[in-house]
Amino acid sequence: MSVALGLLILRLVVGLTLAAHGAQKLFGVWGGSGMNGWVQVVQRLRMRPARPLAWIAALSEFAGGLLLALGLLSPFGSLAIIGAMLVAIATVHLSKGFWVTKGGFEFNLTLIGAAAALAITGPGAYSLDNALRIHLPEPTTLILGTIAVIAGVTVTLATRSPQVAPKPQAT
Repeated sequence: MSVALGLLILRLVVGLTLAAHGAQKLFGVWGGSGMNGWVQVVQRLRMRPARPLAWIAALSEFAGGLLLALGLLSPFGSLAIIGAMLVAIATVHLSKGFWVTKGGFEFNLTLIGAAAALAITGPGAYSLDNALRIHLPEPTTLILGTIAVIAGVTVTLATRSPQVAPKPQAT
């Protein structure tokens, strides 16, 4: 019981946190920008085409978070979260160093670690997968899902347009 309860707590905290983060982007709740604002952010990050990639990112966080929290269709929720956080690290946080206080990737990496651990262990006894007797093939689902995440993150990052060099100021 203690392992199942621990997995439930971890799934709920990480999953609902990510679902709420995605809801900020999708619905503009809790101080979020909504999709119009989020698309503008993705454009500033130089990812093309911005609108579809913005939707993929927001849905990865929202739906991935809900799937993880519910323990449904494991490991797909974890993989969606990991993909979104890898892109966030590469496009926003990596250049700012490790510590979140400086805008770094500390928090994103923590979420990746928790999601990866849950993808490997499975959702536990207190999950919809267990209640509905859903058992995706292991380790095949995790291996193929990981390959899909790596491919998706690679393609997403490859869509970034080159950074425009600042124009020299006239003296």
